Amino acid sequence: MMHSVQKITPCLWFNGNAEAAARFYTEIFPNSKIGQILRYGEEGREIHGQEPGSVLTVAFELDGQTFTGLNGGPLFQFSEAISFQVNCETQDEVDHYWNLLSEGGPPEAQQCSWLKDKFGVSWQIVPTLMIKLLTDPDPVKAQRVMKAMMGMKKINIDEIKRAYAG
Repeated sequence: MMHSVQKITPCLWFNGNAEAAARFYTEIFPNSKIGQILRYGEEGREIHGQEPGSVLTVAFELDGQTFTGLNGGPLFQFSEAISFQVNCETQDEVDHYWNLLSEGGPPEAQQCSWLKDKFGVSWQIVPTLMIKLLTDPDPVKAQRVMKAMMGMKKINIDEIKRAYAG
């Protein structure tokens, strides 16, 4: 059971693989778990078209943030217009999330800390230091960081630091 209900919970629309996605994500993020799984019944089958007993929704939590995965069918697809930002303190953290979330996702969707996972969900794997350097009051330093970032897929913190230093 989830311990509390947050005011706003993202609901992710999947095409039959909401439970697999939730299990995938909960293996990657610490302090994560699967919650309640609701199943389709016979009622409404003429509308939803799903097999009775198949997963309707799965509640899951990623490091304290609750989500709902919905098996709604192929009608809607994910796009980069919505993404989840993962703030990272170290290169090891960046590497961990990048390597696991990008596995099976399209390489062409990887740019400037962004990636798409194998389920089509977009993520930004962002070193917190990069944000600090991009917002530096010295526009020359900040622009060097921006230029370096724009040439990367997965962010390399050491390269960002070198760009900042000039």
